[in-house]
Amino acid sequence: MVSEDGASSVGDPDAPLAPGSLLHIGDDTLRVEIAPQAGGRIAQIHYRDVAQLVGPGDGFPAAIAWGSYPMLPWAGRIRHGRFDFAGRQWQLPRNLEGHAIHGVSMWLPWTVEAHDPHSVELSLRLPHDLRWPFGGSARQRIEAGPRHLAMILSVRAGAQAMPVALGWHPWLRKPGRIEFHPSAIYPRDDEGIATRPTVPPTPGPWDDCFVNTREVVVHRDGQRLRLSSDCERWVVYDETAHSTCIEPQTGPADAFNLEPRILEPGESLQAWFRMEWD
Repeated sequence: MVSEDGASSVGDPDAPLAPGSLLHIGDDTLRVEIAPQAGGRIAQIHYRDVAQLVGPGDGFPAAIAWGSYPMLPWAGRIRHGRFDFAGRQWQLPRNLEGHAIHGVSMWLPWTVEAHDPHSVELSLRLPHDLRWPFGGSARQRIEAGPRHLAMILSVRAGAQAMPVALGWHPWLRKPGRIEFHPSAIYPRDDEGIATRPTVPPTPGPWDDCFVNTREVVVHRDGQRLRLSSDCERWVVYDETAHSTCIEPQTGPADAFNLEPRILEPGESLQAWFRMEWD
């Protein structure tokens, strides 16, 4: 079991995280910078010379607050870092307001498996220690076309079965407006954690998880960006003045307790996320 005081073994979301050496893909229309050493995240996207993300040099250097990073092997908060699995209770290090947030991958360096002018493939061996007691591995592919960015993310269990949820966390520069039509919302309790049952969506501002199967459209600086995914859970965080995060993920926040999904040894879970500019 992971110890209660294991927070020092996992990244601090509020601590600065340098991007390190960047890889570049795309062309003159769509330019993408990728930071393998900083959690395998996209550091910046430029479409027609307009920056799309809050970047590492925008005055918000905290690890949690820039770029677009993969979240795995869980996404969002796990309440108090605790969950039941395989007949016992597990304790993950708590690193944000008493909870465990956004998995472990956003702080770890990813290995570059392939890189060409239009795509990057990265891999990550998940820890088997206090940060994550099950091991396993992850892969992602990021591909840039003339007007789109396609991302595929997967997690594979190792020798042990394990719970899993994955997703993406893009810090989009503040939109003028978004078109978002979810079918339901997970209410948050006094601890700010998602609960069940879901209810009809409520007005923002949001830091909430929704059931959503429709494209999300972002309007900013005269551009129209369409976000789509095979994920049916989307978190929207729009409480900051400089950014809105629109996050597709395979399960809700606190998924290990609310809607657990289990990978048997050697089994994998894969999802895709696409950004497309009109």
